[in-house]
Formats: sequence, structure tokens, C-alpha cells
Amino acid sequence: MMSERLTRDAIKDYYGKVLQSKNDLKTSACCPADAMPEHLRRVLAELHAEVKDKFYGCGSPIPPALEGKTVLDLGSGSGRDCFILSKLVGPRGRVIGVDMTEEQLEVANRHIAYHTDRFGYREPNVRFLRGYIEDLESLGLENDSIDVVVSNCVINLSPDKRRVFSEIFRVLKPGGELYFSDVFADRRIPDGLASDAVLLGECLGGAFYIEDFRRLLAQLGCLDYRVVNTARITLNDPEIERKAGMVGFYSMTTRAFKLELEDRCEDYGQVAYYLGTLPEHPHAFVLDDHHVFKTGQPILVCGNTAAMLAQTRYSDHFKVMGDTSTHYGLFDCGPKSAIQGTGGESFSGACC
Repeated sequence: MMSERLTRDAIKDYYGKVLQSKNDLKTSACCPADAMPEHLRRVLAELHAEVKDKFYGCGSPIPPALEGKTVLDLGSGSGRDCFILSKLVGPRGRVIGVDMTEEQLEVANRHIAYHTDRFGYREPNVRFLRGYIEDLESLGLENDSIDVVVSNCVINLSPDKRRVFSEIFRVLKPGGELYFSDVFADRRIPDGLASDAVLLGECLGGAFYIEDFRRLLAQLGCLDYRVVNTARITLNDPEIERKAGMVGFYSMTTRAFKLELEDRCEDYGQVAYYLGTLPEHPHAFVLDDHHVFKTGQPILVCGNTAAMLAQTRYSDHFKVMGDTSTHYGLFDCGPKSAIQGTGGESFSGACC
């Protein structure tokens, strides 16, 4: 496999020099896989054209309830998601973008003033830092300082994913959320493909094997993460199909919280009600691919789900009844969708 330095150099070259716009991509991996919600599309329409044209992402990893929060975007590129977040957090919030590619950061920094003026702010609420997502400490990001970490099709590019996730959970506040879109695979990527410069740049060479991702988070103390949505990636380029067509690639949006959770869904007889108070989600709140909370409708939830709703910034928008004093055994719960391996096996996103 390529060394960490060579991997980074290949990625910098691909995103800084090879790709001139998103039209140069050879697969659908670095393009939005899930439709951007209408309220985000309205903000997107306000962004500078160059920022949008030079952005390469694989989803729409922007959760709700962000006003006044501090949000960190890992691999912020041209700044598209950061500028959307700038509007959502408002003048009291802060957005920090981290990227290692000089050409991308130059685009982002050039348009800070444009978006500050466009959103009617007296001063910028966005800043961009040049550095590596594996080493946030060297950029001055302190322990327990970030409300939400987002990333859009970037963590797969890292040669040291363990360090990335370790840093994420270090900087997140207790109850803070990781919400990211990335590329996952139904098997481990063979070494020859994992070191291919084009496959790396197209977000395929470094794709997570979903079970290794689960194991890594568990080793770092995150025992339950949730898959929000999943979409199969198409390999539009014949040469890439020839090389990697045996692998099933998926764009997946995932959320995880900095909480003390159990490694299985346990039943404590708890019930959750969504209050319908998030402005852009008046009728329902989607926690993951098997938890849709309709406004006012009581839903039985496991202990982990109850914690995700009651011990995070979402607590003002939910009424959670019950505690963990009485245990009734395992909670009968399961995702309605999951990555399907070539042998038909399912890779679930949550503990349940």
C-alpha cells in the first residue's frame, strides 16, 4: 500500500490539479446521493457559483437544530457545506472548515466576504484551517469544544481513519453529534485498488468495509451509530468498472453521538414523542433508516434511542418518558434498509 505521505500527495494532486470541476469525476461516488432538502436547496441557491462548482461531496450531511452551535466540517474543500452551515448556525454560531488542499482552501477563503455580506452578518462566522483531519489538536481545536462534526465524502480519503475518529470524539462536547456522508463497501478493498490514485481520488480506494467501520467505532467507545440513508454508487467509467466492479460501493449518511450507550438495543419501557418544533421538520423527524418520529405520535424506543433524543441538542424537541430503572430485555428493533453484500448478507447500521 502507499505510504501515508504518498496517499496524501496523490489526493492533494487529484483534488487540487486533476479535477477542475465536479464534471471531471468518473463515478457517482463524490456526487450527492440523497436529494438535498428544500430548505437547504434555498440556501445553496445563495452560494457563489465557483464554490458550488468546485465542491465534491457524496451526500447532504447537514443535520437540523444548528442555530447558535459550533460546527466543524472535516475536509471542507471549496467551502460549500461550510457556507450552508454559516446560514444555519446564524450570527451567534460558528463554523470551522479543515482541509489540506491549498487550491480548495484558496477558493473557500476568497468567498468568505461574499457570503458574510449575502447573509447580512456584521462579521464572518466561518473560518478555514489548513491541516489534516487526523490531527485537529495541532490546529488548536480543544477537547469538548464542538457541538456537531460533519464531513462530506472525505474521511474515506484518510490513510489513518482511527486517528480521525479518535479526534472527532475528542473534540465533540458530551452529547455532541457526528453526522457524515461517506463511501462504504461490502468487502475490504484489495491492496492494489486501495493504492490506485484514481480510485483514491474517486473516493473508492479508501472506502470503509462496513463491518470494520462498526468495529472501529466500538473500539473507540461508540457502541451504537445510526445509518440515515444509503444509495448504491454507479461506476460510470469502464476502466474503473473493470478494476473494481466486483465490489459493492455505497454512499451512506451516518450519525453517531458522544454518549454512554449500550452495544445492543435494550428495552426499558421508554416512550418518545416528537413535538414538531424543528422549523423545517414540522411533521416528522428522521433519526435513522428505521426511526421516523411523526409529530405527536408516541413511539416505544430502546434505551440508546431515548438517550440520543433526551441527552443531546434534540432534547428540546422531544418528550421522552421513562428511565432505565426497570429492564425488560432486548428491544425488538431493526433497520428497514441496509447494505446488501454480494452473498445477500445485510450490514446493519445500528446496534439494533
